[in-house]
Amino acid sequence: MVTSIQISEELQKELIKRKFTIKETYEEVIWDLVEDSQELSEETKREIAQARVEIKAGKSHTLAQVKKELGL
Repeated sequence: MVTSIQISEELQKELIKRKFTIKETYEEVIWDLVEDSQELSEETKREIAQARVEIKAGKSHTLAQVKKELGL
């Protein structure tokens, strides 16, 4: 179901500032804001914890190292 809502000019200006591209819709901007405020899933929390363990174990590369390996 599609619906329309009324927003103030001030809110519209704020939403425009948050667009990544001119073609991005207000709905996409609002979904990004909603996503940012949601709790991380348990799977994501486990993946973050695993990544932290790997980083502490030295199983990561810096951007400089990757650039050097790729000859950039």
